[in-house]
Amino acid sequence: MSIDWQQEMSRRQDEMMERLQELCSIESVLDESTAGPGAPFGKGIAEALNYILDLGEKEGFRTKNVDGYAGHVEYGEGEEILGILAHLDVVPTGEGWTSPPFSPEIRDGKFYARGAQDDKGPAMAAFFALKLVKELGLPLNKRVRLILGTDEETHWRDMDYYFQREPMPETGFTPDADFPIIHAEKGLLDLTLTGTAPAATDGESDWTLARFEAGQRVNMVPELAAARLEGEGDVFALKEKYQEYLLSHGIRGYAEEADDHLMLVVEGVAHHGSEPDRGVNAAYRLTRFLDGLSLDERGGRYIAFINDLLADAFFGEHLGIEQADERVGRLTVNGGVFRYEPGEGQHAELNIRYPISGDVEAIRRQVEEKTKAYGLLIAEEDHKPGHFVDPEHPLVQTLRKVYEEETGKTGEPFAIGGATYARALKTGVVFGPLFPGTAETAHQKDEFIPVDELVKAAALYARAIYELAK
Repeated sequence: MSIDWQQEMSRRQDEMMERLQELCSIESVLDESTAGPGAPFGKGIAEALNYILDLGEKEGFRTKNVDGYAGHVEYGEGEEILGILAHLDVVPTGEGWTSPPFSPEIRDGKFYARGAQDDKGPAMAAFFALKLVKELGLPLNKRVRLILGTDEETHWRDMDYYFQREPMPETGFTPDADFPIIHAEKGLLDLTLTGTAPAATDGESDWTLARFEAGQRVNMVPELAAARLEGEGDVFALKEKYQEYLLSHGIRGYAEEADDHLMLVVEGVAHHGSEPDRGVNAAYRLTRFLDGLSLDERGGRYIAFINDLLADAFFGEHLGIEQADERVGRLTVNGGVFRYEPGEGQHAELNIRYPISGDVEAIRRQVEEKTKAYGLLIAEEDHKPGHFVDPEHPLVQTLRKVYEEETGKTGEPFAIGGATYARALKTGVVFGPLFPGTAETAHQKDEFIPVDELVKAAALYARAIYELAK
């Protein structure tokens, strides 16, 4: 049977983009303040899940909502299950968008919205791929399940809950990174560090660090950082010094003076935490300046912790955990969240991605040994082991055939530092949606995906479903 997959999907482009516009209008950011039965991660996320399950029901698919933690849209018959895993939760938006992040727009052939790349756009592409297979009446001897998660950007509680109640697919893929095929991912260790921070009592410093904050999520490079300084120092001289620092380093920021304090703010560039060296960490930019001031002892120690162990040491050099392997490359460290306030405590969240050959316990011990000197201890941790599928596995080989025949380009599988739902499967890989050379804007302001490339990806998914489940 000869099918022009690209042409078939192009006929459905307008409908797909309309449905995606509706899905991306839903603010599906984790909000535990609105959590409840059927909405464990908040009303917005539950609304997004219900939207696509309702859409599946209208299209004649079998659907199931697993208590709001996850759900699936299913088509086909057979004992075996082919899984396609996507997620509907998104990270916070941050500031500085050209258009509102939950009011999707198409400009110059690009679809702009939070979730356009990560992962609502790919989820909708996979949905329409399954719809295409159904509408063409293609025979399948497997059940194809589009499994929709809701907690991928935080702790993966959705997948734990779902797979305790639903069968594990024999094989599958997730449309949540890059083409052609990602067959290996680094191990992932998130550490939350905390310590006491009693109110400052010494009067020997010019300034007291009354507050420091940066970042919203551990897997995002902080885009903004702010420090509140109080004390008897020369405010004019400090503001002048700060402006010189910003200008000499090409940094955007400002100083805001009030009656009893001075607020210093720095802008960075957000990026995905798997590539911390490709963003600009605002916390590091600000602490570089603060480290040169006469600060109170406890505040100074917190700033020194960031400067000594983390600032611009993206590969764990100063923590003593630097390492690499041939399959996935170097270990990375992203300082994603920082909070400090005397009388409240000190807090930091680190996102560490380590080689498959790495020893996670040794990494953990070394971080604890280094940070305790600054009054910080590991309070929480979230660990996901590395993931690897043999490049010769039939799943990989089939997807490679689909990619190469549809694009005319090589489909050599590769490894990444990101953590995707591929590792939620026993045998899972990543298949798109970004083609080589496409800008990665996930977790950034003005997130977008080119419309023509999303349609092209959907066509690849449709053929992949057919090839893997026929």
